[in-house]
Amino acid sequence: MNKIIFQIGILLFLFGLALNSCKSSKEALEITDKERIAFSETVGDTIEIKSDATEYEIIIIEPGFNFWLNSIARPKGFYSQPYLENRNQILVINWNQRVLQPLRFNPNLYELQINYDPNIDYGYEVNFKLYNYFIYFQRKYNQRLGPWLPRI
Repeated sequence: MNKIIFQIGILLFLFGLALNSCKSSKEALEITDKERIAFSETVGDTIEIKSDATEYEIIIIEPGFNFWLNSIARPKGFYSQPYLENRNQILVINWNQRVLQPLRFNPNLYELQINYDPNIDYGYEVNFKLYNYFIYFQRKYNQRLGPWLPRI
């Protein structure tokens, strides 16, 4: 009888341990006061992301993004172009998957697909601003487009 109670106790302990390891480990983002100001902007910024050397451009209409980009984001040159390209490739894939699932993800946030071909050199400027828009978007709307926290 004691052996059965001991075995049930061990099983319950292991089940509790397994259940505890399944809890969410989602970290909360710390939003600065300066970011809150940018996120509360209501006047629409229109940012054209384009490179003079290429024919590609992205137009972003997002209140507060220009302020955030110029005052909070890391400066140009902080990230290398290969780093930005690698991150953008992952972020664009996740973005486009969400655009195609309007019942699961808010269609007001994910309106249009982004045509980003990793075999094309868009230049530093396009990659820099696109990457920073993804960071801004994730922080403002509490979204997660990649496996890492969107940090500044």
